[in-house]
Amino acid sequence: MILPGSTIGILGGGQLGRMLAQAAQTLGYRVHVYEPQSGCPAGAVANREINAPYTDLAALAEFARSCDVVTYEFENIPVEPLQQISSLTRVHPSWTVLEICQNRLREKHWLRSNGFPHVAFKEVDVWGDLAGAVQEIGLPCVVKTADFGYDGKGQLKLTEASEIASAVKQFAGQHVVVERYINFKCEASIIVARTEAGEIRDFPVAENIHTNHILDFSIVPARLDPLILADAKQLGLAVAERLGVVGVFAVEFFVTSDDQLLINELAPRTHNSGHYTIDACRVSQFEQQVRAICGLPLGEPNLVSPAVMVNILGDAWFGAEAASRSSPAWELILAHLYAKLHLYGKSEPRVGRKMGHFTVMAADVDHALAEARKLKQRL
Repeated sequence: MILPGSTIGILGGGQLGRMLAQAAQTLGYRVHVYEPQSGCPAGAVANREINAPYTDLAALAEFARSCDVVTYEFENIPVEPLQQISSLTRVHPSWTVLEICQNRLREKHWLRSNGFPHVAFKEVDVWGDLAGAVQEIGLPCVVKTADFGYDGKGQLKLTEASEIASAVKQFAGQHVVVERYINFKCEASIIVARTEAGEIRDFPVAENIHTNHILDFSIVPARLDPLILADAKQLGLAVAERLGVVGVFAVEFFVTSDDQLLINELAPRTHNSGHYTIDACRVSQFEQQVRAICGLPLGEPNLVSPAVMVNILGDAWFGAEAASRSSPAWELILAHLYAKLHLYGKSEPRVGRKMGHFTVMAADVDHALAEARKLKQRL
């Protein structure tokens, strides 16, 4: 057990690292952040910030030795350096979990080999037969790069045979996966926490609405049949157990038109769709991550209020009303009795960039969603 007063290391300096650092410090831990770029959101609230490439083994080793446990806040970290520092300090989740989850093909093959429901897919090697794979999977389909994909990046939907030649050119020389396009009813996710001793807890299932491949709203509790919610819970717990995750883990689902669940993606970290837990649960996903990686008893993740989380993108800085101000009209959210504003401290707003979020709580989820939509529209 790693007790308060110890040092937690975070690889990655984005908003997930920032909120994790804040939760850790509330519990009495020191936080060191390792991030290639200076001035990062997590570094601004950490006790120490180290700026060096992830491939700088000497700097990574020094960082690891200064920490009692190390975790990471996103997947785009090379596995090899993480494997090397595992001999210097505890690393949770393990590099083996990261290796599976950071690559779409390894993830899909793992789901297939372990019998979990997933979207039909075909692997295409570098300079392989992409056109043949598309024909085998059928149209419509989605072509995705194997590595470094998030928020819709590195993927292309194909609906017509005439688009195949252009896709072959666009993905030439890349390792890709071709997935059958799922005309899903909705998307959902569950966040699970697990300790090294095997204690495991799950947060309520979130119903997620995406716009332009970026999460827009997370609605909790999800407006789904209780049997679907039970299946999502069972799958989330089973995936975390099978992978041997130590930490917080997210599973994203498609809910098909016939109410079947297909696992879309895995994330070995806290997740955008779990931000509602900060304000609407007895323990947040970030505090739960601290508890899990330090071997503390896990907190009770019960929902204390129906809630809707809304992402705030850089677009809010470029609207007609925002043009006359130095920042968006935060007072609209702050004046709302049941809304909570969270900003990430990013210096430069850009269209599509996640700059913060707000959460609206209400007596029922429909009321929370209506209020969240009003606030977003006004903002």
